[in-house]
Amino acid sequence: MPPNTDSKAPTSRNDVLFERAKRVIPGGVNSPVRAFKAVGGTPRFVQRAQGAYFWDADGQRYIDYIGSWGPMILGHGHPAVLEAVQKAALDGFSFGAPTEREVDLAEEIIKLVPSIEMIRLVSSGTEAAMSALRLARGATGRSKIIKFEGCYHGHADALLVKAGSGLATFGNPTSAGVPPEVVQHTLVLEYNNLAQLEEAFTLHGKELACLMIEPIAGNMNFVRASVPFMKRCRELCTQYGALLVFDEVMTGFRVALGGAQSVYAQLIPGFEPDMTVMGKVIGGGMPLAAFGAKKDVMQQLAPLGPVYQAGTLSGNPVATACGLATLRELQKPGFYEALGARTQSLVAGLTQAAAKAGVHFCGDSQGGMFGFFLLGQLPQNYATVMTTDSPAFNKFFHAMLDNGVYYAPALYEAGFVSAAHTAADIEETVDAAARFFSTR
Repeated sequence: MPPNTDSKAPTSRNDVLFERAKRVIPGGVNSPVRAFKAVGGTPRFVQRAQGAYFWDADGQRYIDYIGSWGPMILGHGHPAVLEAVQKAALDGFSFGAPTEREVDLAEEIIKLVPSIEMIRLVSSGTEAAMSALRLARGATGRSKIIKFEGCYHGHADALLVKAGSGLATFGNPTSAGVPPEVVQHTLVLEYNNLAQLEEAFTLHGKELACLMIEPIAGNMNFVRASVPFMKRCRELCTQYGALLVFDEVMTGFRVALGGAQSVYAQLIPGFEPDMTVMGKVIGGGMPLAAFGAKKDVMQQLAPLGPVYQAGTLSGNPVATACGLATLRELQKPGFYEALGARTQSLVAGLTQAAAKAGVHFCGDSQGGMFGFFLLGQLPQNYATVMTTDSPAFNKFFHAMLDNGVYYAPALYEAGFVSAAHTAADIEETVDAAARFFSTR
């Protein structure tokens, strides 16, 4: 596809809309990463989307590799999902009372994820992670938690923390407006660091309510927890009575039908987390998330137990229709095999193109989720991710954007392939990347 020569023109409608937006919305966006602040330039204002593509306000088409940051696993505008949403909308947008579809969706998720016996629906991943943390503390009667640097669990105060200065030290807030005392019980460790993990449990094991982790971290691009590391997380949580909480907001139904936990269960006999946080795919693009666990834990929630959690729009009837239709499509034979193969072909093509040009590049994928780094080998933690050549990535991002390929406008975000992406889309993407690499 030829470059978008109008992308920087003063008359670009994207520019006009961004200027309008900045006057009434902080930074001109309703979520920071959309602002292109990390890569420079003007964000694209989406006009419409279909299949593997979206069109911006100037009518430029892009191959979409963010898919609303993961939910659009079927592609945009899938007929079965559209039909389900349209029918649900005719019945009503919101009731503030239970619906049968909430039960249907809960039963469907429980059927597909064996570690979950009961589930509570909410409206966002942040809300789900925040509620799971409260439940873990309420169920164990403990206050301290472990999280890992580079793992994002939403913007709840107690989870907006990065690593401190020493080994197994408590973190400091990474956002203004979060008092230090709010995160004083949050212990931040380096991802995939077994020594820190062992020390943290030795020092604080009996005070820990939970260990919360992204099994495949998608907010430091794409970094897997190693099998030995994950195995030890499970063993230590069991030994000390802490809950192992999997944040699968990004990976749930995205990397496999049973989520990332099913991937680890194939590698670690008997493996499962104690609690799971989900979002994105289970809503099919609508605002919907959930957290679930075994019955003895979930029954600690109000109205059965003392841990309070509520949500006026939780289990929204249109969102549940969208999510349910999506999950049913994912269960069709061969879906994940085809999705995984297409994603692997993208990463392999980019890797080969970079190698041919002598450019440092590495990538990884699982199911329909992928990531790449301008490094010689795949990083295992946030500190290594931070050594990636950021200026080079920014040039790569804009070169791809000018050729109609839309990656996340930030170095530290994973990408997503949908069932709607074709071999021709992958070829077009790789060809554009190869042209860029040849100039390096």
